[in-house]
Amino acid sequence: MEGPSMLQTIRRLWDHLAWADDRLLKALEAGPPPPAESLREYAHILGAGETWIARLEGRPATVPVWPQLDLPQLRRFAAELHAAYSRYLAALDEVRLLGEAAYTTTDGTAYSTPVQDILLQVALHAQYHRGKVNLLLRHAGLAPAATDYITFVRSAPAAGTEVTQPKPGVG
Repeated sequence: MEGPSMLQTIRRLWDHLAWADDRLLKALEAGPPPPAESLREYAHILGAGETWIARLEGRPATVPVWPQLDLPQLRRFAAELHAAYSRYLAALDEVRLLGEAAYTTTDGTAYSTPVQDILLQVALHAQYHRGKVNLLLRHAGLAPAATDYITFVRSAPAAGTEVTQPKPGVG
């Protein structure tokens, strides 16, 4: 029995990424104003994501890697960025996934990296920074967002399971 292809796996990771970003945004919007540093970290998730999709599409990025965005701007930009990745992934095939993307970093260094590695970098980098945002929320006495992949799998109807609410603190 064959498992999912790499492209299917990456598309599934992107479903998780969009779900996790929505949960994190809801946590940021939920109560008293969140710490400025938590907004800065979340803005970086989006800025880095925009930088990478711009490289994949061969265009200049529309925001810096560390953009200054308020909550309404974060919500709008997250929607735009998720739509861009959805379009990109819908048009992507296994051959192009394994192909190389040539780009220049913000410091002017030229690289060529397999597309699948770039997409994995974006997903893993985002999850790392979501953890930092959650830590900042917790330190401010605010509720963090459960964004673990397993929480997504357990609650996503597409995963073939019933939608359930995870128990607090259970991973």
